[in-house]
Amino acid sequence: MPDAPVVRFAPSPTGFLHVGSAHSALANWLVARRAGGRFLLRIEDTDAERNRPELIENVLEMLRWLGLDWDGEPVHQSDRTDDHRAMALKLAADGQAYWCDCTAEQVQARAQERGGPPGYDGFCRDRGLERGEATALRFRRPEGTTAWTDLVRGEVSFANDSLEDFVLLRSNGSPVFLLANALDDAHMGITHVIRGEDHVNGTPKYLMILRALGLPEPVAFAHMPLLVNEGRKKLSKRRDDVSVADYRAEGFLPEGMVNYLALLGWGPPDGVEVRPVREIVDLYDLAQVNPSPAFFDRKKLLHVNAEWIRRLPLDDFVARAGAFLPHDEARAALASIGPLVQERVRTLGEVAEMVDFLWLAEPPTDEADWDKVVVRGKASGPMLDASVTELRALDDGDGWTAAAISAAVERAATTAGITKEDGSPQMAKASGPVRVATTGRRVGPPLWESLEALGRERTLVRLDAARARLG
Repeated sequence: MPDAPVVRFAPSPTGFLHVGSAHSALANWLVARRAGGRFLLRIEDTDAERNRPELIENVLEMLRWLGLDWDGEPVHQSDRTDDHRAMALKLAADGQAYWCDCTAEQVQARAQERGGPPGYDGFCRDRGLERGEATALRFRRPEGTTAWTDLVRGEVSFANDSLEDFVLLRSNGSPVFLLANALDDAHMGITHVIRGEDHVNGTPKYLMILRALGLPEPVAFAHMPLLVNEGRKKLSKRRDDVSVADYRAEGFLPEGMVNYLALLGWGPPDGVEVRPVREIVDLYDLAQVNPSPAFFDRKKLLHVNAEWIRRLPLDDFVARAGAFLPHDEARAALASIGPLVQERVRTLGEVAEMVDFLWLAEPPTDEADWDKVVVRGKASGPMLDASVTELRALDDGDGWTAAAISAAVERAATTAGITKEDGSPQMAKASGPVRVATTGRRVGPPLWESLEALGRERTLVRLDAARARLG
């Protein structure tokens, strides 16, 4: 690899940034940053019918959120359309491309007649057509093979006769993506083309164009593994969660997302997977990337993200999570039990449900939990009665502490007869009705600290209300 590789990420503004595209962008960025090279950004906006300009900003915003800074200003492929067209016409003038007036229906009909593979059959190669309103320009593929060195897949070779004479200019005169892509890489001095596996079949055509024009080729390619779902099918925006923006909105950290994306198809040699991106930069090696499809495992992403949440300084965690809470009262409630929540959530989006009982007038009762723990729980009524008695005896202020609350509920459990064979309180069952009555759910932050934050009066009001509802 050159001392200073020049790589690029070339998104098309036809949709939100896909996790697969972010994976490729990250690989390019890591290669550039490790070797002190340049990471360039090119917006491939030549498809005027499908491009949505507002999505360009989404792509840029998501790259910034992930921390993938680029060098220089983004360039727009559409700015070089005239150059793309001129190079295609040069190929025509040199006899390396020709005009074709076949319609898609005609191509398909001939394929059915001959019983061979679908695709264009070279029908217009020697017809000598002139350029016209209904003619497209096709590349005249050469004989032989087209090969390249792939840093992920090794040596790759295609027999040229397995490829059709592909279109360079559409009948309306607009250049196709493949032509613009190859010419722009040469123009920008790209040394390493790092992109998804789905571009492998287009690479021989890409190289044919450059070789026909005598333009410099990339030093190497690296076709990254496809990202697949649990069914081992390529991630699809129609059936899978693929938008980076959606993951941000759900409360994933950029540190967690970048860390996880780097692990798709690659693993650090020391086996330490959760680590800062600065360390990943020093370790990342395309030669160690596995070419097999990589499973985008949401459970592992949640694990990695949870680890990063634990690593945040408390004030940083509270500040970031605060953006997912509805108002200042909610953010103040989080601050009161921040460390307890930080150890239990996997995304920032889970924080609100952990602490909403602190700011809502009444606990947000989960009816399934109420039925299971309170209605059908052992001695729930006596347990709630005894808890009210014991907790009411505690002084507000200095007497209302997590330790004092815990001791009071233990005494209540003994009074209610929720005990083990040795007579000691069976707190796993005894605390359940108290938790659901006061927080609304049977799962949440540690109960005693939660009740300390909730306060004596609100705790007692909720216990009384639960007892009255139980009857």
